[in-house]
Amino acid sequence: MKHTYALRLMASNQQPQWDRFVNDHPRGHFLQSWGWGDLKAGSGWHPLRLGLWDEPRGQMAAAAQVLCRAAPHAPLWLGNMAYIPKGPVIDWPQPDMCRAFFAQLNAFLSRRGSLALRLEPPLEVALAADDRLQESMAAMPCIPIAAVQPARTIILDLAPDTETLLAQMKEKWRYNVRLAGRKGVIIRAAQSADDVRAWYALLRATGQRDQFGVHTLDYYLRCWQIFAPRGQACLFLAEHGGQLLGGIFVALFARQAIYLYGASSSEQRQLMPNYLLQWHAICWAREEGAASYDFWGIPPTDDENEPMAGVYRFKSGWGGRVTRYVGNYEHVYHPLAMRLARSYVP
Repeated sequence: MKHTYALRLMASNQQPQWDRFVNDHPRGHFLQSWGWGDLKAGSGWHPLRLGLWDEPRGQMAAAAQVLCRAAPHAPLWLGNMAYIPKGPVIDWPQPDMCRAFFAQLNAFLSRRGSLALRLEPPLEVALAADDRLQESMAAMPCIPIAAVQPARTIILDLAPDTETLLAQMKEKWRYNVRLAGRKGVIIRAAQSADDVRAWYALLRATGQRDQFGVHTLDYYLRCWQIFAPRGQACLFLAEHGGQLLGGIFVALFARQAIYLYGASSSEQRQLMPNYLLQWHAICWAREEGAASYDFWGIPPTDDENEPMAGVYRFKSGWGGRVTRYVGNYEHVYHPLAMRLARSYVP
């Protein structure tokens, strides 16, 4: 049967259908979930959910959640920038589908006033040498630009049983997990907005200590309110004697868990709460059917002099594999307008 494809804008009442498709697709990702677009809508983005329909079969064949917003510092009338995080959700080794998808997507976004499209596919560098995949990517001529999402991460395979997962860890990691349990550290899921507020206070202190930026309290509250009721994320808290010592926000979607945000106290560090937190999240993800656990970002190199070398050491001790993604790409629709937009500086 010949394939005839049509790109359609999904309506708000199609959210369950969208999430089912993205969740079940081998290239699905949390950042392509409907909820992620809702979250980003509160930060100045306008989400568009575009499905590519295989018309003879009457079913969706591909999808892209496109986030749009005005070009930074440029006037609104000039146009918007479009961005697909960890997408599109498509069978990349099918060049015909990719050509049909990108041809219609580019026409759609250009008509809606997008100056350019940026996309970060969920494709590993190790897989990019496949001839069919290269042919598919050629359907979207673009140039590489700076990554937005982590270009390098560590992914833990959750197929082995828990005893094997423990054995794969570095010995010190295994010891610290058990130490935290013996010392009475308790892990529980956040149950209320007050739990999120307490965790956020710890996150702000962690950001100041380790010199990284954080979103507003409203952002994390909305994140928890969107995803926790759907079973698509959980905020785990580590406590000892009623004192909050740490917490991690872990997403669960498309059979993949992702450690998105983490906070830790400077007090009682000898109790090793962060190790028990991660181990609890790993076990939870495995029990919920996740095939992998993504530690979500490590420094670009293994250099011990890297400012974030400590992050790499902590995340590499769990037995996962280092993974590098193909990165971020840009396709410009209106070169003159794009140059004008880039001329606006703060």
